Amino acid sequence: MPRRVSRAATAFRPGRVRIAAAALASAAAVAVLTGCSGFESTSDICSSGEYPVLSVGETGSACVSDKKEPPTGFARYPEGKVPQQVDDKWDVYWDTHTLDKDGNIIDAPDAG
Repeated sequence: MPRRVSRAATAFRPGRVRIAAAALASAAAVAVLTGCSGFESTSDICSSGEYPVLSVGETGSACVSDKKEPPTGFARYPEGKVPQQVDDKWDVYWDTHTLDKDGNIIDAPDAG
């Protein structure tokens, strides 16, 4: 004798569809309101084997091989104030500050 399957067991029930739709809408709203922070990733300033250097007298920067000294016109960031990732505390700080020719931290000329 063939086994009989209840139609209700295989069909979507309207109440369950509404609950699933509400759950998906809630998840989407949370993602929008939190800026999808759970999905953001950070970008390193430099690649592995490199370190960041700051343009003297300007806000520019570059990445230099760990095996080389900074090129002319660039200097290493002061110890403890080296940006590691894009938009981290020090990356933002150096948007408005730079080093003078003597290595002193000064306001960037174009930060006005």
